[in-house]
Amino acid sequence: MMQKFQRFGAAMFVPVMLFSFAGIVVALGSLFNNPTLFGSIANPGTAWNSVWDTISAGGWTVFNQEGILFTVGLPIGLANKARGRAAMESVITYLTYNYFIGAMLTHWGAAFGIPNFDKIQIVANATNHGLTNIAGIKTLDTSILAALVVALIVTWLHNKYFDKKLPDWLGTFQGSTYVYVLSFFLMIPLALITCWGWPKVQLGISSMQHFIVSSGFIGVWIYNFLNRILIPTGLHHLVYIPFQFGPAVVAGGLQPYWLKHLTEYAASARPLAQLSPLEGFQLYGNEKVFLVPFICLAFYATAKKNKKKQTSALLIPAALTSVLAGITEPIDFTYLFAAPALWVVYSVMSATMNTVMYLFGLRGFMSDGAIGIASMNWLPLWENHWHTYVMQFIVGIIFGVITYFVFKIMIEKFNYITPGREADDEDVKLINKKQYKQKMAAKAAGKDANDPYIARATAYLDLLGGASNITELSSCATRLRVSVADPSKVAPDSQFKANKAVNVVHHGKAIQVIVGLDVPQVLDEMNQLMQESGNDAKVSTEQDNPYIERATGIVDLLGGEENIKDVIACSSRVRTHVFDTKKVAPDAEFKKIVDSYEVQHRDNNEIDIVVGLDADQVVDQMKQLL
Repeated sequence: MMQKFQRFGAAMFVPVMLFSFAGIVVALGSLFNNPTLFGSIANPGTAWNSVWDTISAGGWTVFNQEGILFTVGLPIGLANKARGRAAMESVITYLTYNYFIGAMLTHWGAAFGIPNFDKIQIVANATNHGLTNIAGIKTLDTSILAALVVALIVTWLHNKYFDKKLPDWLGTFQGSTYVYVLSFFLMIPLALITCWGWPKVQLGISSMQHFIVSSGFIGVWIYNFLNRILIPTGLHHLVYIPFQFGPAVVAGGLQPYWLKHLTEYAASARPLAQLSPLEGFQLYGNEKVFLVPFICLAFYATAKKNKKKQTSALLIPAALTSVLAGITEPIDFTYLFAAPALWVVYSVMSATMNTVMYLFGLRGFMSDGAIGIASMNWLPLWENHWHTYVMQFIVGIIFGVITYFVFKIMIEKFNYITPGREADDEDVKLINKKQYKQKMAAKAAGKDANDPYIARATAYLDLLGGASNITELSSCATRLRVSVADPSKVAPDSQFKANKAVNVVHHGKAIQVIVGLDVPQVLDEMNQLMQESGNDAKVSTEQDNPYIERATGIVDLLGGEENIKDVIACSSRVRTHVFDTKKVAPDAEFKKIVDSYEVQHRDNNEIDIVVGLDADQVVDQMKQLL
């Protein structure tokens, strides 16, 4: 279950990566069109103003269409196959869902509490009675929540039914069309439930907003602590995304709300806490700017004397990356594994620092490093709010110094093996998230060492060049089908056979390991081992194309490629000649594994396998394998 949540959180991050750049573009547009800073040249109607307004309009794209963006992004992260088609299916289903809502409210709006649906005009910066426009469709404003629900439904249908073979007379409806047909009819009850329930949810969200505001600094501290402490699990995406881009605090999310009002805040001398009291939840970029450099300093101070130079060469670039770009992974996961207690301290210090800044009146959108914070906060608002930012720096530096001493004392007292404190024969190194997960997986290794499936799965992973060398993994009737990044890292066939593989087939980077009838169990264990090691390769435990399934099964049952002399399709049967009939499996195995109707043995080593009307397709796949 945890792995599913982690995968979902990572999938949600796919579209989020676009928001940082878009936010900077919109902030720069607001900055350069500020008459206070640029004088009359920035007034409406000037060429300067028009150019930057145009650029800002482009920057608003991802915020104005965030529902569609998440609808596309989730299938890219969660689909097991044909991810582009899954994204297409998801988008058209999401639009269908909103068309259904619009039509239902047009005909029966009064029954759902929106009697004047047709007469309501959608205008900017207004509640619009809970309505909005999505790709030109007037519908309920469900923020990103409905987009996530629709995308999850479509992705599940795609993973389960995209490869389903329909009867020949329905063949034109296979693949994406079949997924959309199923999604289409599911969207009708979902739209009906939305029309009935979402207005009530909006009332609940409004009540929650009042609770968050009334909870003050306590809510801010809890939010910041969870957002930091959950990073190793990947679940922090589920904490901040509903605040940043969803309706947890304000409709549309805190980042778009801040950017929409940035010019207004820049022109006002009123305190930010009065101008935007809700914008206290997006201050978590401060730990990247103020705390991480002092943590690096603590690592350097506690490093061995003979390793200080090597340590500083690694820590200085990492600290600058954190301060400027807000990327902290190389530092975070290094000491997270060596000293998890320090991670708890860091999370507490981060939450406390941000809460103190909040109590001193700091508000804004500060999720990145100094570059992002400056473009969306310091530069456009400095003239009227510089005193708030001076306070921010004072509080940040004080907490940075406290963090330095706490880390230094704990490292020395408990002898944590942080960068620069490794054994003399080990190099100083930082590790990333993937390497952290591999270490954790290695730490837990051996718990089922005697399980034959785990033993084979572990052996095959090593022989294929390690989990990091695998880019795709699936299975057919009796084979593991693997795509590798570097074929030269794959071990000789003899080593696979020594670990109970029947044979190995090589086609460039495509490797097929003939395992036998227990291939599903081996695949499951390999999948789990790869996930524990942090490998994000495409792994499919679903059945392959049915023709490929039957073709590979028949080839294996006939004794492998080297035992097949020729093969043709003859009406409803696969007709082949083999070199050695002793290598051919019993007839019962053909019926059990490839669903054949009958197996007939003739002279000259001829074997006929009756498979049905799709014999031509099966033979085509067999010829490709041969």
